[in-house]
Amino acid sequence: MKWKYSFLITLVLAFLLVIVACSGDGGADTSSADEESEEGSEENADGDTASDEEQVLVYARGGDSTSLDFASVSDGESSRVTKNIFESLLDYEKDSFEVVPGLAHDWEVSDDGLKYTFQLEEGVTFHDDTDFNAEAVKINFERWADPEHEYAFKDEGYAYPLYGTMFGGYKGDEGHIIEEINVVNDYEIEFVLKQPQGSFLQNMAMHYFAITSPTALEEYGPDIGENPVGTGPFQFVSWSKDDQIVLEKFEDYRKEDLPKLDQVIYEVIPENSARLIALRSGDVDLIDGVNPDDAAGIESEDGLELYVRGENNIGFLGMNVEKEPLDDKLVRQAINHAVDNQSIVDALYAGYATPAVNLTPPNYMGYNDEIEGYDYDTDRAKELLAEAGHGDGFEMDLWVMPVARPYMPDPETVAEIVQSNLSEVGITTNIVREEWAPYLEKTSQGEQELYLLGWSGSNGDPDYFFGSLLHGDSIGGENRSFYQNEEVDELIDQAATTIDQDKRAELYKEVQVLLHEDAPGVNLVHSTPLAAAKSEVKGFIPHPSTSDPLEEVYIEN
Repeated sequence: MKWKYSFLITLVLAFLLVIVACSGDGGADTSSADEESEEGSEENADGDTASDEEQVLVYARGGDSTSLDFASVSDGESSRVTKNIFESLLDYEKDSFEVVPGLAHDWEVSDDGLKYTFQLEEGVTFHDDTDFNAEAVKINFERWADPEHEYAFKDEGYAYPLYGTMFGGYKGDEGHIIEEINVVNDYEIEFVLKQPQGSFLQNMAMHYFAITSPTALEEYGPDIGENPVGTGPFQFVSWSKDDQIVLEKFEDYRKEDLPKLDQVIYEVIPENSARLIALRSGDVDLIDGVNPDDAAGIESEDGLELYVRGENNIGFLGMNVEKEPLDDKLVRQAINHAVDNQSIVDALYAGYATPAVNLTPPNYMGYNDEIEGYDYDTDRAKELLAEAGHGDGFEMDLWVMPVARPYMPDPETVAEIVQSNLSEVGITTNIVREEWAPYLEKTSQGEQELYLLGWSGSNGDPDYFFGSLLHGDSIGGENRSFYQNEEVDELIDQAATTIDQDKRAELYKEVQVLLHEDAPGVNLVHSTPLAAAKSEVKGFIPHPSTSDPLEEVYIEN
């Protein structure tokens, strides 16, 4: 690794300089130097004045980020990095989605739920020394909301799909809930909503809505995706595509004595097994995406620690309902009966997953536990296919992810199981493989028929699942099934604009009944993703979102 080589070269050069200095002809008084050296050695031995060894954490992951302009992308490998470069007005607890202060230390909500006033931290600077203030907040939200904003970079292909999903669209759209943003003073900002939103504070804590330096937006323009500048604990150094991203400690970080690490290196190692080998050999310090079958060995192995994330995702077999014959509900229901998700869980997750019935995990608000999942029933699948006019079967493509994801650590094997299951009912599938970035782009554009993907919650709210993945307004973004049901959309919208959480829960239960009937995909699995680290790594708390804050992590030498 490049940083190791440069470190060794630095040591060698330092050693040569010492030799040259001690062997010079200038008649230097070496006795005092020797005495100082001895004193320094004694002080180092006592640990009083010795400089700490540089704290470098190498974090290996399965795929590269697609962009470091966090609001323009939704993939976990991007947000895993940007979480530590940027900060939002609000944040989450380190191990849950409980909302806590971020760049705003306090906030007030009007009785009617239409006005949110945030008190901002003072004395905070971005990594480029720009002052953080209310105007910076307004600029960021306006660039996401207004496609014509000078920093929206629409002509260069930028879009902000999650902003549209979480805040009801964009400037000028009827459903856009943010009516105006008012800068009260440098450290107070007010958001006025058109209608209440039950998840507004949860949304404001999402790392997708963190604040970028306005100076950087002006300087880098559409290259901001490769030149991120935030207020977070680490600042961007370099990005070698499909290899590594290097961050370093931000010395002027607003939290005292943090971060503890001097440098973080996110290294790409696509295969889960290869990442574990790298961890065991000492080449990396922390890995995400551990194969469940390796968990027991890691737990019993000296020098390694296993970490288990909370259940916060869905792995699914998606269907593009605009493609024949997937436009027929009977065919989609048949595929649900044909796929044995229990076998997938048993074969690949070693007890760290449960078969999925609904889109959201069971611990989410409004989970409908009265819905019974589709039985694995090949006879019923064949009956439904015959009723739909496909008794002789048909052939179609099945797209498979090229990288392991928290909800699906071995997508290739999942694809093989699904392929075998479908062949039993007369459906022949051809496996299609793409690199990760093209995979996301092409499935968003609708090139696929069947496809494997999933979703990890980013704010702990069910709207993030339903609104992102299956609302009609998200077609062309995260709704890669191109599914639209006006009744479903209306219920999702109603739940999103309701402050009464009990009422929201009932609405989401109704949504799940309709989705179960329409079957726009096969809900395969909810996993509890695994990570592992050297025992020397301390202070690491795996967040259920998979975007882990690293400011309190350190390496015990």
